[in-house]
This record gives sequence, structure tokens and C-alpha cells, in this order.
Amino acid sequence: MTTPTLAAISSVLVDKFAVDPALAMAHSTLDQLGLDSLALMEFVFAVEDRFDVRIPEDRLDPRQAGITLERLAGLIDEAMAAKAVGDVAAG
Repeated sequence: MTTPTLAAISSVLVDKFAVDPALAMAHSTLDQLGLDSLALMEFVFAVEDRFDVRIPEDRLDPRQAGITLERLAGLIDEAMAAKAVGDVAAG
């Protein structure tokens, strides 16, 4: 199942990092994308900027093998939910 978050992450990969759309699937791991370590870091920053959130490095290290795009989407969703709660509390 493709979520809006996963679709946006895939779009960043395809549009900004020229990743083959066939590789930008939920089950794809970050190390399967064909990006070097610097490009992986830039990709994570681009996704964080796209959603205006930050994921703590202890939750996501893009050099760590086995992190799927689906997992990244889940982390982004969690960060957005936490930010929304913080915004309401501060409001």
C-alpha cells in the first residue's frame, strides 16, 4: 500500500536524485537505491525539508543497512504527528 508520505518520498528520489522509479518502492532499502553515502544523507535531508521535520539520528542513520522506504515513511509520519502535538501544546 502506498501512503501519501511514501509517494512523496518516492517523488523526491525520482525527481531530485534520478533514482529509477522501479527502485523507489516501499520494500526497497536505502542501500538498494544506488546512492553513495553522501547522496543518502542529502536524500534524508531533502525528505526532512519536504515535510518540515527532523528525525533524530538515533532513530534513523541512512548508512544503516536494511532501512526501507516504508520505514522512513513511518518515521516521517511519527515526526509529523509529534510536531503537530507540540504545535497544539504551544498554541
